[in-house]
Amino acid sequence: MDMVTSIEVEGKTIEEAVKKALKGLKVSRDKVKIEVIREEEKGLFGMPGAKLAKIRVTLLSNKEKT
Repeated sequence: MDMVTSIEVEGKTIEEAVKKALKGLKVSRDKVKIEVIREEEKGLFGMPGAKLAKIRVTLLSNKEKT
């Protein structure tokens, strides 16, 4: 049975969250499935930080890579 590994990561942007996740898992982007849970939201008058982007990154099994 294949073991599925997934993590949830937050970042100021989706791309920042993806980079954090890939670095943490030590894999390249083509070896994972990325799901956006929440997109980032800017604060009042465009100020950053109202809500961080949140993603779930799941390692693909050998079967899913083909």
